[in-house]
Parts: sequence; structure tokens; C-alpha cells
Amino acid sequence: MEGLLTAAIDWVGYLGGWLANSGYTLLAEATGGGTSGSVIGGGTTIGGGSTVERITLGGSKAPLDLSIWGMFLNADIVVKVVIVVLMLASFWSWAIIFEKSIQVRAVNRRSTKFEDSFWSGGSVDELYDRVGQRPSDPMSSMFASAMREWKRVPGERKRSTAQNVTLQERVERVMHVTLSREMERLERWLGFLASVGATAPFIGLFGTVWGIMNSFTAIAVQKNTNLSVVAPGIAEALLATALGLVAAIPAVVGFNKFSNDLGRYGNRLDGFAGEFSAIMSRQIEENEH
Repeated sequence: MEGLLTAAIDWVGYLGGWLANSGYTLLAEATGGGTSGSVIGGGTTIGGGSTVERITLGGSKAPLDLSIWGMFLNADIVVKVVIVVLMLASFWSWAIIFEKSIQVRAVNRRSTKFEDSFWSGGSVDELYDRVGQRPSDPMSSMFASAMREWKRVPGERKRSTAQNVTLQERVERVMHVTLSREMERLERWLGFLASVGATAPFIGLFGTVWGIMNSFTAIAVQKNTNLSVVAPGIAEALLATALGLVAAIPAVVGFNKFSNDLGRYGNRLDGFAGEFSAIMSRQIEENEH
């Protein structure tokens, strides 16, 4: 019986050595009872109380970390740069989207409040005294600039027709310049959203191509088409593509929305400028007589 047990232990030791040479992980080293041997398995007892413990043989590899953070850490330096650029672009795009949402809502609300005051039938001079120094929205800024130009004319404004025409042209020009300046301020950073929406997918595509190129290079170097060789590079490539879309889609949606909102608001300012210009034209005609 003892001879059979010794032969079995020797056979298991031979099998363990063969597997070790093939690059696998075995369990070796038996202790206790004066009997030694090698078997597969952790914490296995052989024969007269001998215990087998798990060890990692040379040539074994740690499992791949295919989480987003793990793929970023294991990525090539070029892919890392692409990912960082896309993440920064996405973060800045969202900051612009939130800021523009608050700004557009605020200027529409303040303009509505100013229009209610303007068409309430009160004195234009009193309204100017109230909002002229610190206009809170583009519409009140246009009104203040026009009134400021109007009040620069001394006396009762009774002068020749040519002089009154010149005055009206100056007022209209001042309102137009103010409108352009205010719209330019409101449209600030929309160009960045447009640029991100147009270029982020191609930046992500560049990372994709680079990751796939690394995968084929790994295949050529290791002469192995196993998925464990190809998968990491492809995963990095797909991550760059996904981040490119994550950055581009909100930027495009935000750009289209704010362009439409500001376009409508610009038309609203144009309408107010025309109405106020007509009011001033009637006032000039009354002063001529």
C-alpha cells in the first residue's frame, strides 16, 4: 500500500513539472509526514497529512483590467492624449451649455420686464433715468444708447429737416451698433461648441485608428491572434471613439438650440429698434412744427 502511494505521488509530481513547462499555474510543494510530492489544487492533503499550497509559476500573467480607468492607464501615450483632450472638450462644452442656458433665460426675462415698462404708457425720460445708467439686458442697453444720443442735442430739438434727419440716422446707427455688440456678447463661446461638435468625432476616430494599429502590431510581434492579444488595443480604440461621441453630441445639440434661441432674440431686438425708431421719428416731426 505504501509503495502504491509513493508511486502516485511521483506520478503527480511528474505531471506538475510537465504543466509548469507549458506555462500553467500549478500547486507544488508538499510538507509534513516526511513525504513530499506535487499536485494540482490549493490546500489539498495527500497521503499521510502532506499539504499542497498554491504558487504562481514563471510565465503566468495577471488578469487584464478592462475597466475604463484600467484601459486608460494601459493605453498608448497617443491614445491617452486623445482621451484627455476629448474629456477636457466635453467638460468645457457642458460648462458653456449650463452658462448659456442661464444667460439666455435671464436676458429674455429681463427684456420682457423692460418691454412691459416701456409700453406701460409712462414717460420715456423717466424710464431712461431709471435704467439708463445700468441697463440689465440688451434691449434696455439699446434704449439707453438711443436716448443718450437723443439727449446730446441741446435746446428744444427744433431745427431744420436736414438736421433732424441726421439726428434720426445717428440714433438708428447707435442702436444698430449696440445690438451688434450685445449679440456678439451673447454668442460668445458658441463657436467653441460648433468646433467640438465638428471635430470631436474625428479626434476619437484618430484614437481608434491608432489603437487598432497597436493591435495589429501586437499580433505581428507575438505571432499570436488570440483575443487576449488583440482585445486590449481594440478596447482602447473603442473607448476613444465613444468619448469622441460623448463630447460631440451635446456640443452639437447645444449649439443648435442656442443659435435658434439667440436668433429669435435678435429678431426681437430688431423689432424693438424699429418701433423705437418710429417713435423718435414721430417726435422729431412734432418738434419741426
